Amino acid sequence: MRGTLARWARAEWGPLYAAVRGPLRRRGPAALPLTGAAVGLTALLQYVQNQPWGYPLVQDLGAVRADDALGPALLRTPLSLFVPAPDLPVWGALAQILLVFGIAELCLGRWRTLTLAYAATLAGTLYARLGVLLGAHAPFGLPWTDAQVVDTGPSAAVVGLAVYVGWRYGAYATAGAVTVAMVAEVLLKENLAGKEHLAALTVVGLLCLLAALRDRHPPRPDRVPSAWPGGGPGLPAGRP
Repeated sequence: MRGTLARWARAEWGPLYAAVRGPLRRRGPAALPLTGAAVGLTALLQYVQNQPWGYPLVQDLGAVRADDALGPALLRTPLSLFVPAPDLPVWGALAQILLVFGIAELCLGRWRTLTLAYAATLAGTLYARLGVLLGAHAPFGLPWTDAQVVDTGPSAAVVGLAVYVGWRYGAYATAGAVTVAMVAEVLLKENLAGKEHLAALTVVGLLCLLAALRDRHPPRPDRVPSAWPGGGPGLPAGRP
C-alpha cells in the first residue's frame, strides 16, 4: 500500500517537484522576485486598509464592484488582486500567494505567472458584471445585491494558476481536485466568489486547450516558437 502511494505521488508530483527544486537550488529566494513582491504588497495593503486614513485610499485604488463604471474597474483590477478580502484572514491570502505564486513562478516564469493571474482575476471581475446583468433567476446569474460586493483578493488567480500548473506538469489529479472543490463550493454555498472562481477556471481551461492544440501542431522549424503558453523554467518548450 505504501509503495503504491509512493509511486502515485512520484507520478503525480515528480515533474512538478523537479521543476521547482532546480531553480531553488541554483538561486534560492532570488528565484522568486514576483512572489516576494506580491506577498509584500498584499501585506502592505492589508496594513494600509486597516488604518483610518488608509481604507478610503485602498478602496479608491484597488476595490472593484460590479456596478462600478467599466473604465475605473479595469484600472483597479490589477491592484485588486493584491488587496486582501475584508471578510477573510490575511494570513490565508499570504499563504496562497506564497505557495501557488511561488510554484508557478518557478515553473512558468514571472511574466507568464503574472499574465495568468491577471487573466483569471479579470475573468472573475467581468463575469460579476455579466452575472448581475443576467439576474438571480438566470442559470449563471447573480442577485443585484452582489453589484455592491467589494471584489478583491488573490483567490481567483490562485485557483487559475494551480489548475494551469497542475495540468502543464501532469499533476492531473491535483488540477482535477481543485476544479471539483470549486464546483462543490458553488453547489454548497452559492456566492459571488465561488462563481468567479468558476469563471477563472473557464478562462484557464481555454488556455490549456490552446496550449494542447499548439503542442499537437508545433511550429515549422524555420519559425521561432512563441513563448506563450509553452514551457517555462524546468519544462522544455512543447512538453505538456
